[in-house]
Formats: sequence, C-alpha cells, structure tokens
Amino acid sequence: MRLFQPSTGQSLAEINSTVTVPRASAGFWRNLGAYAGPGALVAVGYMDPGNWVTSIGGGQQFGYTLLSVILLSSLTAMLLQYMAAKLGIVTGLDLAQATARHVSRAAAVALWVLAELAIMATDIAEVVGAAIALRLLFGIPMLWGVLITVADVLLLLLLMKVGFRKVEAIVTTLILTILVVFAYEVAVARPDWGAVGLGFLPSNAVVAPGEFTMALGIVGATVMPHNLYLHSAIVQSRAYDRGDSEETRNAVRFVTWDSNLQLSIAFVVNSLLLLLGAALFYGKSADLSSLGSLYDALENPAVAGAVASPVLSVLFAVALLASGQNSTITGTLSGQVVMEGFLNLRMPLWARRLITRLVAVVPVLAFTVAYGGSEARLEGLLVGSQVFLCMALPFTIVPLVYFTSSKRYMGSYANRPVVAVLGWVAATVLSVLNISLLMQIIAG
Repeated sequence: MRLFQPSTGQSLAEINSTVTVPRASAGFWRNLGAYAGPGALVAVGYMDPGNWVTSIGGGQQFGYTLLSVILLSSLTAMLLQYMAAKLGIVTGLDLAQATARHVSRAAAVALWVLAELAIMATDIAEVVGAAIALRLLFGIPMLWGVLITVADVLLLLLLMKVGFRKVEAIVTTLILTILVVFAYEVAVARPDWGAVGLGFLPSNAVVAPGEFTMALGIVGATVMPHNLYLHSAIVQSRAYDRGDSEETRNAVRFVTWDSNLQLSIAFVVNSLLLLLGAALFYGKSADLSSLGSLYDALENPAVAGAVASPVLSVLFAVALLASGQNSTITGTLSGQVVMEGFLNLRMPLWARRLITRLVAVVPVLAFTVAYGGSEARLEGLLVGSQVFLCMALPFTIVPLVYFTSSKRYMGSYANRPVVAVLGWVAATVLSVLNISLLMQIIAG
C-alpha cells in the first residue's frame, strides 16, 4: 500500500493526460516516439547561457581535461531526472506536490519561495542571454531586449492552445539549432581529437586549485532544481492507463529513454562548448568572461586565429537567442508547477502564466533600468544568481531521492539498492559542492 494517492489537483491540469500513447505491446519505436518530448524541455536547463561562459572558459584555461567533469555531471543529471520522471508517473504527483504533503504549511511556503528564487536565478541567465543576442544580431538595446522576453509569455499561451506536442517540437527544434551551430564551429576550430579522448578520462589534474574551482562551477551549475520539479510534472502529459501496472511500467521505461537521449544531446553541447574554448582559446590571455566578449573573440583573428570570422560570431548569437527563447517555456512552466504544488494556488491560466513569467523577469528589468542597460553589469547578475541555485538544490534533491527510494511511497517501483546508494551519494556530493560554491561566491 503506497502512501501517495492520486492528487485532487492534477499537476499542470491543462496538459495532464492530453497526449495519447500506444499500448505497451505496440513496439519499441512507436512507444519511444509517443513518449519523446518531455526530456527536451528538461535538457534546455543543462545547456543554458549560464553554462556557456563556464564551459568555454574551462577549455580556454585548462584545455580538454575538464571533459571528464562534464561527463560525470551529465551521468548524475540522468540519474536524478530518471528519479523525478518516475516519481511523477508512479504517484501521479509532481515533486512539489509530494513534498508539500509531508511538510507544514509554513514550510511549504518557504520551499515555494526558495524554488521561485531558483527559477528566477535560472531565468536571469536566459533573459540576459536572449537580450544580449538581440543586441548582437539586430542592435536592439538591452532594455528593449528584456522587454521583448516579457512578451514571450503571450507566445507560450498561444502554443499551449495548439497542443503540448507542438511545444515539445519547437523546443526540440531550438535544441537541434544549438547543437548544429556548435558542431559546425568545433569542426571549423579543428580540436586535437586525441587529447579530446584523453580528456574524458579522470585525471589528477582536476584537483589542482585552479582546475578544481572551475570544475566546481561546472558541476554546481549542472543540475538545476527547477528541472526536477518540471520533469515530474510534464511526464504526466501522457495518457497511459494509470491503473494498469504494465502500462505504468511501460511509461517509466520510455520516459527514461526520452530523458537519457535528450540529456545526451545536452552533454554533447556542453562538451562542444569546452572543445571550442580549448581549440581556439587555450593558453591565450584574452578576457572571455562574458557572452559579449566571446562573440567578439570569434571574429577576432588576434584571439581565434585564422579561423576567426563574422560567421562564427553570428552563429554564436543565433544559438544564444535559441537558448534564451527556450526559457520562455521551461521557466514559466516550472513556476506554475511549484506555485500549484506547494501552495495549491489555482487561478486563470493566463494570469498564472503572466505572474510566473513576471516573477522571473521583473528583477532583471529593474536591474536593467538601474544599470542603464549596461551589458557588463547585467552579466554580473549571472554570478549572483548562482547563490539561489546553490541554496535550493539540497532542498530539492534530498526529498526526491527519499521518496523514490522508499517502497512505502513507490511500491515495486522504488529505487533498487544500487540506484538508491548512487542517488544518496549524488545528493550528498552535489549539496557539499553547492555549499562550497556558495561560500566562494559570498567570499567574492
């Protein structure tokens, strides 16, 4: 007997059980095609502009040695997202709903605030990145670029009207755009493929003071709290038979396939970013600490060498804009999940979308006005925003591992012992690393 019973309020009720899927006996490829999609929305958070500077900077400073860190981080992400998806399918609850049922009302409100701050922190990177891309591509001032991202919420309202599968398709297209752009740029850069292969192997060099700090930044920024809430909700968009154990097991199987395939693409993108930094900028003293400086460096022969060209810079900005647009969907949906899950707050769909978007964008808009549209000052927000991500992550991962490892809650779907151990190790290590990163940020 599981403690969790079907929630009286469905997670993301407007899309819950709206996507039809075939019977379990329909075959592997038909099932995979039907269940594919939610993983793409999750993968967006693993390749946002907040990771770009860190990954490219890691390649610039340390060559290919930090590829092993990206690999380990990606495997950890796959483990945790698998748990989040399984929780949503088996219990019919998203992670916010499940947590809220086991804490006091005051604690639920506090966790909601923390989750909203983490979503806001994530969205800052996307909003600033999209605004910078609009400036680089079209000369639009930063203030207007930020305002345009506010209007994006109207696009999301329209997309949700035409079906969630359309939303998944658009997100997947934008992800593939990012992948193709960086695959091309790395091909032009011609990295040392022998060194690339060695970079994926663990190395003692990673524990050197400088590299360890950079590795800490890569790991700490990999698993985003909002992705765990989001994944546990959007997998429920599939209309499988909740009362049929075979159909439930089939759903768990194929959302796991979907998640791992999409996160593998995110792993490739992050690896390409590091390869780009290593191939073009390794050993060079150029300042590449901002998105704007990376754009300029790609067309500057003094920095990028003979392959430098305006084409590389324009493609970089296009990928940046694609990444920023994806946040319109994932950030707003995540905000809705935690608001409804922790507070059980119900309101008209348009108001819910608008409020959750404004919660994330208004602080960026305020800073844009206060800084006079200074791009450098706005990019400084990216560092400060990591504080909230570091604070929120342990409060997200620990309940997730606890719920999914307990037979009392998950029945026969509880994590196997080896998976549970790996989950607790990941939760402990990520919590310690994020606390360390938080202390470094506070210390300046």
